Order: sequence, then structure tokens, then C-alpha cells
Amino acid sequence: MKAENVGTDFESFLDSENILEECTASALKRVLTMAIEDAMKEAHISKAELSRRMHTSRSQVERILNPKETGTSLEKLFQTAHQLGKRLEIKLA
Repeated sequence: MKAENVGTDFESFLDSENILEECTASALKRVLTMAIEDAMKEAHISKAELSRRMHTSRSQVERILNPKETGTSLEKLFQTAHQLGKRLEIKLA
């Protein structure tokens, strides 16, 4: 590929379209959802069991595990991690 055909990186493109934060948040939610599902499989914990441990409904667990759901509170995410024997770490970079 010739140098004149190389553009900016994808992150710069998303930023120029004013959707970088939205896309980053969506990607992070997907990664977090996959990590929670992996931890559930590792611990042999079903959605029903997780909801029982969290003292919440199965539909709430479904919302937590829905990568498109953006309204999940940090408190619920920390509680979910705790019930799976994990820690949720968040940093501002």
C-alpha cells in the first residue's frame, strides 16, 4: 500500500465523527459482559443463581449481561463481580 493511501487511525476517525466516547463505552460494556459470562461459566453459576445471590430478579441479571444495555449502575456491576468472586477495577486515564 502506498503511503498516500494510508489515513488516520480508526480512533481518530471516530473522534472526528464525534462518536469516540459512545463507541468506546459500547466496546467496554461488551468486554465486561463477556468477562462476567466467562466468570459465571468458570464458577458454574447460572443466571438464576446469580440473581438469587444478588437478591435481585433474573431480568436485572439479563440487563447486566446485555451488552447493548447502557443503564446498568456501577453498583450493580461491582455487586455482580463480587458475587462471582472477582473485583471490578476502573481507572481514569
